[in-house]
Parts: sequence; structure tokens; C-alpha cells
Amino acid sequence: MADEDDDQEQDESPEPPQRLFTLTEAERTRQELEPFLVEAMDSRKKLSGLENELAAVAARIMMMGGVIVPYEKLAAVRLQHNQLAETLKSALNRILETGCLIKDLDVGLLDFPAVINQQDVYLCWKRGEDRIRFYHRQDEGFASRKPLDPRDLGPGDTIQ
Repeated sequence: MADEDDDQEQDESPEPPQRLFTLTEAERTRQELEPFLVEAMDSRKKLSGLENELAAVAARIMMMGGVIVPYEKLAAVRLQHNQLAETLKSALNRILETGCLIKDLDVGLLDFPAVINQQDVYLCWKRGEDRIRFYHRQDEGFASRKPLDPRDLGPGDTIQ
């Protein structure tokens, strides 16, 4: 009984406070994390292909019953799958340990918690953008992004 109570107390411990980024810190972190984001995106895409390949073999085996299973090929695919899964996990952990949030791995969307005008916001960056130039409230999403500086005309403009 006492062990169960100890487990419950550990589960109810408060989460550490969310890290808040300045624009400079977020931009520096974004630059450091971009290679990990690319690695995670690539690993996820390759994993999806391998999972489809494994599912197709499983479906063939189920439908055909006594089909000869290409064990060596499947073992190689499974090994590659496990390696990619570990690479993906490592890249995601590296990103998340900074306090940055991954909002969409398919498009490479990262949010950095911040405060602007006493309001909790996310500094928002999408892969392919030259720098962090947008933000949105934490209760909003990508569609509600606003420019950090209304005079910011886009890539190449140095206003920040």
C-alpha cells in the first residue's frame, strides 16, 4: 500500500516552469536545432516508408497463408526501422530539452515560449523561413501568426 502512495505522490509532482525565450535566444536556439529538425523530419519520412513495406509483407502473409517469408530481407528492414526510430527519438529529445515545442513535424514548425506585452506567446518559426519573424498567442495556432515587427517586409529585411 505504501508503495502505491509513493507512486501517486511522484506522479503529482509539479512540472518544471516553462522556459521563456527572448527573440535573440530563440533565434540562436533555432539555428542550433535546425539540423536536428531536418534529421527528425527525414527519419520520420523514411520510417513511414519502412512501416508501409512491413505492413505490405504482413498483409501478403495473411492473405496467402503459406507464402515463403523473406526472413533476411525482413530482418534488415526491421533493423533499419529500429535505427531510424532511435535517430528520430534522439533528435526529438534534443529539440524538446531546450524548451522549444515541436508543433508540426511534417512541415517543420517550432514554437518558442515567450512574453510580449505581458502576454504569453509563442515565437513561431517554420522550416524554410530565414529567421523567426512571427508570433501568436499560446491559445492560438499557426493561422493566427502576426509579424513581430509590422515593418518586416520578409526575407532579407534586417528589421527585428
